[in-house]
Amino acid sequence: MVANEIQRGEVVMIKVRSYWEMLKPRLSGLVAFSCAFGFVLASPVINWFQLAVVYIGGFLVSGASVIINQILEKDLDKLMTRTQNRPLPTGKISIQEAIYLAVISFGVGITLLLSYTNILTVSLSILSMLLYSFVYTPLKRVGSIAVFVGAIPGALPPLLGWTAATGSISHEALIIFGIQFIWQFPHFWAIAWVADDDYKKAGFKLLPGGGQRDFNTAIQIIIYTLFLIPLGLLPAKFGITGINSAIVATVCGVLFLAQTFYLLKSENREAALRIMFGSFLYLPIVQIAYLMDKV
Repeated sequence: MVANEIQRGEVVMIKVRSYWEMLKPRLSGLVAFSCAFGFVLASPVINWFQLAVVYIGGFLVSGASVIINQILEKDLDKLMTRTQNRPLPTGKISIQEAIYLAVISFGVGITLLLSYTNILTVSLSILSMLLYSFVYTPLKRVGSIAVFVGAIPGALPPLLGWTAATGSISHEALIIFGIQFIWQFPHFWAIAWVADDDYKKAGFKLLPGGGQRDFNTAIQIIIYTLFLIPLGLLPAKFGITGINSAIVATVCGVLFLAQTFYLLKSENREAALRIMFGSFLYLPIVQIAYLMDKV
């Protein structure tokens, strides 16, 4: 009797962990942070309850998007080393369970945003989910156009936070959208370079040009990273933040750019891995600097 109870408890815990894994908490957490960043940056006075709603709503809508992505790519995930142990390929949860989880996550997230923000924020959230799940996902097997399309929902979170606070899209909102939009390209292409062998098993074609890890791809990564330096100065130029964050953004941009030249020289996986980790550091450091400068 006791043994059966323990076994049932273990089964429940495996299910709960699998549901949590399906939400990709690290990715969805970063999306939610970007939403909160945009909200705080736009708010003259912070409404902490509304900030919590924006964070939770952003997390849940992002979670629904990545669940749909995993449902659509369940057969492809079985082919790749990096994804073959996910809950769907391993059978830890069923397709039906994943669909239910996506519907609940999306429904609760949108309901929260609809109840406590505005229709513009909700509309942009739905657009983000549709672009990521139903446009970007199938385009990954077509070519690098997928990165351009994926960069749109990838850059929308700070814009969503801004609209949640103000109810409108201003030039300031477009600036923080633009920074995160351009950041997506070196970020995605560094990941694609590192995981290219695995991606080829599933037929993913995310690298630019001819889809090769070569000089031309490295040049494109350099160009997009270079644009981040002047873009990082725009919040100070337009009075959103101050000079301190402009200095931080410039230093981070220069260090990020320096990593791309190492890739140009070596054209190896180690250099791409450095850019990938550099991209993970660049965005939150710069966003935190903007917030501290404003506060």
